Amino acid sequence: MGVLNREGDLQAYGYNDDGIVTDSSEVQLETEESIRRVFFPYTQESPMPLPIASLELRKLRHVKYVLGALDKLASHWTALDASKPWLCYWILHALDLLGYRIPERLAVRAISTMQHIQSPTGGFGGGPGQEAHLATTYAAVNTLAIIGTKEAYDVINRETLKKFLMSVKQKDGSFTMTVGGEVDVRGSYCAMSAATITNIVTPELTANAAEFIARCQTYEGGIGGFPGVEAHAGYTFCGLAALELLGRTDILNLDTFTKWSSSRQMSMEGGFQGRTNKLVDGCYAFWTGGIFPILGKMLETAGQDQEALDFVYDRDGLQEYLLAACQSKTGGLRDKPSKSVDYYHTCYCLSGLSLSQHQISFRHELKDIAPGGLSALLWSENYDKRRVMGSPSNVLETTHPVLNIRMDKVRKAFLHYYGKAAEDVIEEVDIEIIRS
Repeated sequence: MGVLNREGDLQAYGYNDDGIVTDSSEVQLETEESIRRVFFPYTQESPMPLPIASLELRKLRHVKYVLGALDKLASHWTALDASKPWLCYWILHALDLLGYRIPERLAVRAISTMQHIQSPTGGFGGGPGQEAHLATTYAAVNTLAIIGTKEAYDVINRETLKKFLMSVKQKDGSFTMTVGGEVDVRGSYCAMSAATITNIVTPELTANAAEFIARCQTYEGGIGGFPGVEAHAGYTFCGLAALELLGRTDILNLDTFTKWSSSRQMSMEGGFQGRTNKLVDGCYAFWTGGIFPILGKMLETAGQDQEALDFVYDRDGLQEYLLAACQSKTGGLRDKPSKSVDYYHTCYCLSGLSLSQHQISFRHELKDIAPGGLSALLWSENYDKRRVMGSPSNVLETTHPVLNIRMDKVRKAFLHYYGKAAEDVIEEVDIEIIRS
């Protein structure tokens, strides 16, 4: 499929305001025009179209950009002083996906940072002495799993982490982001992800959690931050991924969920928006694109063939948007051509690009041997379904569709926290891969 190889004027696939001009329609048309300009050299409108195969992921420049954050951050990054674990995660995960081996000195620094921001009462804050928060706890656990050494794993105090997670768990199944903080479906995902990786999931932690998320599904089909608010791709991924970890994706209305999710891909741009009537944004390559591997599992469970996913979203179009419109020539990735690069968008553009290149699916036939959190190990790549737009060298490392850390790092963390049980599941998955 894709968007660059269409016949005729790209604008024909763009937004139609029906003659009613609004602020939103004007910004949408301006955005489309900025993207059309970067697409033009590759389209049939160009006098001498460049081959789509010439689209290149500038890996070395992206590595250089990300590594630059380790020496000195620009002054405007002080706004994220309470988000140190996020900066560590975005940087390390981007490097991991790009296949850059994380230097030992960087790993040591990251471990030290995580040690200093772990709260005595459990969980991780945004910086030294700051209150524990579910979002920064999620980022810290993922950061340590990416490093993947015993020293990194041993930073996490699992007993106090469990106490912290229970301290923010509410009777209705929701989680507050911090003690006394706001209820938010992000908390459901952050809590379940951290607990699953570290093997501390309990019946008390999961009680009513799925039912709360189901109440967040809107009439459109997506999921909002809490019941009664608008569906949003970030919240939708968080709610869906949490349900996957809970083993309860069946609680959602599949038909409306599928329609809402597939409707988020922009017809001209190829990238995703986060909400109805909003602009395309590169970060939704993951927050929306990450929905589809889990949705594929849901469709298979409902009796659909995995091939149905090819008709739910356009993998080629998404990759073309990321490669042509979201890369800076000097390194880093961005929201759209009119925006600047940053570490957040670099991380999530690459995460979405990886998921669109590698078709990751669930091994249903092995579900009986992987109860609870171990089911996260049943995701594996269909190598014959790999699809890389542009240069073959654009291929990234595979990321886990639910936990969003590299697949091999997930296995390594599970071997540490689950022991022999994880080893047995991994062995069976590998046998099935060989057989197929």
